[in-house]
Amino acid sequence: MAQHAGYSRWCYNWGLSLWNAAYKDGFKPNARKLRDVFTNHTKPLYPWMKNLSSKVYQYAFINLSEAFKRFFKGLGKYPRFKKKGRSDSFTIDNCGKPIELNGWNHKLPFIGMVKTYEPIEATTQKITISRQASDWYLSCSYEFTPTATSKTTEVVGVDLGIKTLATLSTGEIFKSVKPYRQAQNRLAKLQRQLSRKVKHSNNWYKVVIKLAKQHRQVANIRKDALDKLTTYLAKVRLVPVRSL
Repeated sequence: MAQHAGYSRWCYNWGLSLWNAAYKDGFKPNARKLRDVFTNHTKPLYPWMKNLSSKVYQYAFINLSEAFKRFFKGLGKYPRFKKKGRSDSFTIDNCGKPIELNGWNHKLPFIGMVKTYEPIEATTQKITISRQASDWYLSCSYEFTPTATSKTTEVVGVDLGIKTLATLSTGEIFKSVKPYRQAQNRLAKLQRQLSRKVKHSNNWYKVVIKLAKQHRQVANIRKDALDKLTTYLAKVRLVPVRSL
């Protein structure tokens, strides 16, 4: 997975470099043109690419093209070169065939068998695998039929506070998440430790990994608390309309 993520990053940066050069010369590149040049001229120069899925570089160029489209529409910044260890990810598919995900063990195209920590039941056309800290995550899209739930209250005001997570106009109070503050304190401690290490030393890299894991834990705790609040508002009882 690390090799495929590196392959995707390499191709994305190669495409961005060629895209910038083409614009300076008055050309209008796109994902298809990049793929043709890469397949016919660049890929044969690197034998190690034959051992990795060709879908990786195709989606890397598609993602680059989409990034430029968002930029020209004013929806994002100008695409930047990717760095190793930051947003490592890659996308694969099954050459037009659906990918079946059933249970804990899954056979992914070219990657082989992988085991997930939670069971997945879905049929999808493509899969994106990304790394957070030292763990890998699988994401995909699939169709499902939503079910509506009855509400006991039509509207409610939500006041997001400092000492409390949220206070509803009905008088209900959601307390702040104590583990979140503890995780933030741990995060600050690790950041101080990192500042005292010699940059790029072995001990520095060890703290970097610990810091990345702690960042992920803080983000997960925050996301879990907000998901529970919004689920309660939208599904269990209330329909939020505005913040006070």
